[in-house]
Amino acid sequence: MKVNKFKTLQLMISMILIVGLSGCSKKSSSKSASRATGWNVDSKKASSSKKQVAGPGLVFVEGGTFTMGKVQDDVMHDWNNTPTQQHVQSFYMDETEVTNFMYLEYLDWLKKVFPPTEEIYKNIYEGASPDTLVWRNRLGYNETMTNNYLRHPSYANYPVVGVNWMQAVEFSKWRTERVNEAILEKNGYLKKNAKTQDVSAESTFNTETYLNAPTMTYGGNEEIVLKKGDKKNPKAGKNGNVSEQKNVYAQRSSGIVLPEYRLPTEAEWEYAAAADVGQREYNIYKGQKKYPWSGSYTRSGKRQSKGDQLANFKQGNGDYGGIAGWSDDGADITQVVKYYPANDFGLYDMAGNVAEWVADVYRPIIDNEWNDFNYFRGNQYTKNEIGKDGKVVIVTKDNMKYDTLSNGKVMARNFPGQISQVPVDENETYLRQNFDKSDNINYRDGDKQSSRYYNFGSSESETGKEKDERKMYNSPKHNVSTDSLGKMVRQYDKSSKRTTLINNEVRVYKGGSWRDRAYWLDPAQRRYFPQDMATDYIGFRCAMSRVGPKAEKRKSARN
Repeated sequence: MKVNKFKTLQLMISMILIVGLSGCSKKSSSKSASRATGWNVDSKKASSSKKQVAGPGLVFVEGGTFTMGKVQDDVMHDWNNTPTQQHVQSFYMDETEVTNFMYLEYLDWLKKVFPPTEEIYKNIYEGASPDTLVWRNRLGYNETMTNNYLRHPSYANYPVVGVNWMQAVEFSKWRTERVNEAILEKNGYLKKNAKTQDVSAESTFNTETYLNAPTMTYGGNEEIVLKKGDKKNPKAGKNGNVSEQKNVYAQRSSGIVLPEYRLPTEAEWEYAAAADVGQREYNIYKGQKKYPWSGSYTRSGKRQSKGDQLANFKQGNGDYGGIAGWSDDGADITQVVKYYPANDFGLYDMAGNVAEWVADVYRPIIDNEWNDFNYFRGNQYTKNEIGKDGKVVIVTKDNMKYDTLSNGKVMARNFPGQISQVPVDENETYLRQNFDKSDNINYRDGDKQSSRYYNFGSSESETGKEKDERKMYNSPKHNVSTDSLGKMVRQYDKSSKRTTLINNEVRVYKGGSWRDRAYWLDPAQRRYFPQDMATDYIGFRCAMSRVGPKAEKRKSARN
């Protein structure tokens, strides 16, 4: 009798398992069916639940609405901070400023791949190197920082300075390529260790080149660029299979390639620095912050650290760090990153340490009447250059382009392995309502070209002098040219008729630095500086756009 009961129990368990498995198979088969056509498709590819992974060094900043330009003090009377309501999409931002160690990694890579000893590459490493002479002062002894700040290990985790806006942009591009290169290698799309062993000036990785023309990546070396399912793929199984998709390169639809690292826009930076999320109750902000931390004071009110300064800044004439033995803010110049508490987004040094470059071209106004979503001034739309053979044009060492800056420094504009870019033309702009030309820096900024009465038909025939007279901003124009012997000739604009320093080459920088008074620690304060010049108090951090949902997790009424 006991045996029969046992057999009956076994039979019941078997039936339950069979029913369960059949239910699972039906469920899985329904997942693989397209909701559009009913066809069986790759369930992995069709899945919409794949979330973006934060890139190295980044933290998530959930987007939202905020009042941009809301300063509590305006003793400078700049009139460039009219409060405007803006909405910023979710994005990622560097937890800290880019450090000397991070930037030296970039320089070491450039030196290895583009040896400065070779004539054709000599300007690449030099053009990317920070200006260490920014530390010098006519009436101050700062040679210790001039000689040691960038390279001495004691300063490895201090924010890099002496980097102009253009260098910061190029670093961000380089970082994009190295991160995506490592991701593709990890997922079996690139030969292992090719990024260090096979890389050269003629054989480099570029994300856009890989996505648009994978066979042209690494100079077209098919031993490096692998396909899923290829027997040469180190992650292939016994039958050469890695996944359901066979013999394909990674694509945007693969979901593993990250968006580009870039400088944050002014709106993004200010939103992240203010971190009003810490003042939120349900869907409203409670109270107002003056600084990235709560409260209206620069000192901590917490019991464990009461009285400690929450950032390093200049506290008075000749007072950069207090009295010896007390050291009011713990630093006299910059300080190691993460020394001071993070704000409510988990970002460090959004006030103090160094001010930071942002992507925007400076104008005194923020035109929220035209746009209040992801505001940014500086759009210059380009597209991939297509050759006569119908393929994208890849930059080589023979068609690299360089920019000669106003101070005479030479910087590479593009690198071998990248896709050559050209401005968008009528094919992209004709009868469009949202943009009508490639360069939109001057759009609606008050100049004649922004006016409805501007005669666009005559712009082609205008001379250089006429175009200059029609500009709103009469700023200095320093020229750099080359004489018949190939020597550089610098011409400084000594005109006494210049009325402003604003032009299309000045960029916004945000946040107070170790050289600034507490007034500039307010995230809404804004200043500008020429994009091709550097200082000892401006650094930068990178950002990355968020693809997918606004929030990391679904909200409930409680939070």
